[in-house]
Amino acid sequence: MPDEKVKTGSAGEDSYSAKTHLHQPVVAPETATVAATALPANAPEGALPSEVRPEIVTYEKLVEAIKASGKAYNMEMIDKAYNMANDAHKGVCRRSGEPYICHPLAVARLVLDLGMDTESIAAALLHDVVEDTPTTIEQIKSSFGEEVALLVDGVTKLTKIQFSNIEELQAENLRKMLLAMSRDVRVMIIKLCDRLHNMRTGDAWPEQKRRDKARETMEVYAPIANRLGILNVKEELEDRSLHYLDPVGYEEINKMLSERAGEEFLAGVSSVIEKRLEESGIEGATIKRRVKSIYGIYRKTIMQNKSFDEIYDIYAVRIILDTLAECYSTLGLIHDMYHPLPNRFKDYISTPKPNGYQSLHTTVIGHEGVPFEVQIRTRKMDEMAEYGVAAHWKYKEGLDGHDKLDERLAWVSQLLENQRVSEDSGNLLHDLKSDLLPEEVFAFTPKGDVINLPTGATCIDFAYAIHSAVGNRMVGCKVNNRMVPIDHIVSTGEIIEVILGPADKGPSRDWLKIVRTSEAKSKIRNWFKKMRREENIQEGRDTLARELRREMIFIPDDELDEFIGSCCRRLRQNNAEELYAAIGYGGITIANCLPKLKEEWQKRKSEEDKNEQLAKVDLSKVHATDGVVVEGFDNTPIKFAKCCSPLPGDPIVGFITRGFGVSIHKQSCVNAIASMKDPTNAPRWVKAYWADSVKDSYKAGLEIIALDRNELLRDVLAALADIRVPIYTMNARQVENNCAVVSLTIGINNTEHLNRVVARLSKIKDVLKVTRS
Repeated sequence: MPDEKVKTGSAGEDSYSAKTHLHQPVVAPETATVAATALPANAPEGALPSEVRPEIVTYEKLVEAIKASGKAYNMEMIDKAYNMANDAHKGVCRRSGEPYICHPLAVARLVLDLGMDTESIAAALLHDVVEDTPTTIEQIKSSFGEEVALLVDGVTKLTKIQFSNIEELQAENLRKMLLAMSRDVRVMIIKLCDRLHNMRTGDAWPEQKRRDKARETMEVYAPIANRLGILNVKEELEDRSLHYLDPVGYEEINKMLSERAGEEFLAGVSSVIEKRLEESGIEGATIKRRVKSIYGIYRKTIMQNKSFDEIYDIYAVRIILDTLAECYSTLGLIHDMYHPLPNRFKDYISTPKPNGYQSLHTTVIGHEGVPFEVQIRTRKMDEMAEYGVAAHWKYKEGLDGHDKLDERLAWVSQLLENQRVSEDSGNLLHDLKSDLLPEEVFAFTPKGDVINLPTGATCIDFAYAIHSAVGNRMVGCKVNNRMVPIDHIVSTGEIIEVILGPADKGPSRDWLKIVRTSEAKSKIRNWFKKMRREENIQEGRDTLARELRREMIFIPDDELDEFIGSCCRRLRQNNAEELYAAIGYGGITIANCLPKLKEEWQKRKSEEDKNEQLAKVDLSKVHATDGVVVEGFDNTPIKFAKCCSPLPGDPIVGFITRGFGVSIHKQSCVNAIASMKDPTNAPRWVKAYWADSVKDSYKAGLEIIALDRNELLRDVLAALADIRVPIYTMNARQVENNCAVVSLTIGINNTEHLNRVVARLSKIKDVLKVTRS
């Protein structure tokens, strides 16, 4: 996400402001790294990412870090990429005041720290060149080859294309990025580093932009980092987003952490464990300490309403060993040394998380009475937890590693495939958010196969995760051998048996509202798309017609197909039938169609308005009845509805009654609006207009509320006589609070006339309120 740029020497408002603790200078002037954890080499060990300001990376420092990595990089390509980026961004500054080239350099440094290859570093240096400067992808391709060009193109946003709304643009950018990621995951790694550096320096953004970026980071980028297993990046993105979205909550947790001597406690525990391991013959163990991220604590305290003392994994000790056998032996030692908490042991080695994370987790109570988590894993598992898919490049896994990489990225292809079936860009953001939820549950088939699902997934999701044929034939399910409803929410550890119906049994449309995963939604839609085309077309047509009427767009039934057909190209469909079918099986939502259909309707109406003169000539030939012209009728009997008593000047509509001509209502009449929504009545509503020259008198009801006194009626009658208004009926009565109500039926010409009468009556002494009844 490129930063907004300003020319050097611009107005003061764009100058850099370091207001929050995020940008306090670091203790040491020289920092060795801007690692993916954001902690400079000599930052205090317990420092949180959000408390450290990233250094400004120069090209010299980047080159130093490349040499220090000990890996063989193609320096010629990296030099060339830096020179091109430096020339392209020359004379441009970031909002924070520093030269723009600092941003690509910092992103390249983060990419390097994740152990990525030469092409990734070159693409990181060039990632904003195509989007923000005249340089084209073709120029990058000819200078650096197809690989770098594809990486840069994948990270570049769609800025040239016009979209009808922000959501559509966001969804298309995301789709483009995911598509590039499914071909080459390095695109997403560069994108995550880009977003990480932007979030580190986000203080320079305006307040609203900070919040928008933070929300997008929290909903999309942090979950993707989690799914790719790059946990350091994921945690920092979450912490920085939280700092912008809820600074008060962030500060509260930060303060609580700093008040507790967590580091001292962890140091003491670590040395005791290290000593015990040596005594037991387990040598060469590496022990790391970590304090839970601020967002991790926030999620439990604020969102799950837990107190600080109810969170058992704020402090953790990580034991890294050489072999799998040592991991399980160490687990026994830990349980022997400390008292384990019940139901707090998790074996992610035998059942890895979907992002590949493996480790043994157990929570124990320390001798001081403080609970802490112990994580036990092998070195390879630790590399995977730290770097996720990036470990593939950092620790050159060879061909086997590449197969595993493809396997781990299968979810991206699945998500894009679901989207291809769905055809609705609005679904992408929703599906991505539901598929990337960090919380997951693990359930088992009766044969012992593990199925992982997002939290909140139902038994229907479970059935479709096994196979689409299982989901389509599902009629019920048993959880731990007990029958449950099919919308039962799956919990970790449950054994679920799906009960199948006949082979031709299909899903229910209502399931689309119940299921949680995009995979299940896609498979249900697919079934309806293939097996129920005629039903889909009818369902889609009826739904669309009903929605148009609700929006006050009245199209005769025989003209609907022609109208929808004229809008199909704009909705990316070949014809009306395809559109109806897509709506019917859920591939397109009505909400996404309506804006474009409304635009087309307005365009048609404005063309009709141009021919208004012709329409007036035609209308003059039609005889008005009681001052009203009804479209398509000549001299038809008219009656005015008593529910809303329309007057000249009120916008009106006509209803063809079964017993007596046309009943005229105000367009805003509650009864009229309700009737128009009823499919059986909708065709009986017709357009109606007031005749141009109305000289007739119309009956209108008025109600006057006044303080009760002698001669009140006399004053009302005198006022009406003064303005020559005929009175047809009059009724007066006393009510509570020493008030009187006078009900009148009078003759008036139009709404303007009525307003003048109301104004005159309101001036009478002791009159409190005059309303139309």
